[in-house]
Amino acid sequence: MSKDGLANFFLGLGIGVGLGMLFAPKTGEETRGMLKSKADEGKEFLKKQATELRDTANTVASDVIDKGRGVISRQKDVLNDAIDAGKQAYREKVNGSGTEQPAV
Repeated sequence: MSKDGLANFFLGLGIGVGLGMLFAPKTGEETRGMLKSKADEGKEFLKKQATELRDTANTVASDVIDKGRGVISRQKDVLNDAIDAGKQAYREKVNGSGTEQPAV
């Protein structure tokens, strides 16, 4: 945004605030009270949203961790089975013919 555009924006903002203050239907004290109550409502809403978001994130993270552990466990079992099958094949090869030397 150019400097002229920014200056015009702030000029319009100032004029709007001034006109709002002139034509406000409530007194300054009432307006401040209303603004404070709305700010408090917004604060409570944000706290509630943050709590819900944190709870959701914790649930999702916990689910992902559990699934990851399950995958690792299954892969570990598959790898152990493959190692056992390799050992068995080696034993059969070595003990079966008796003439071959085991590979190192």
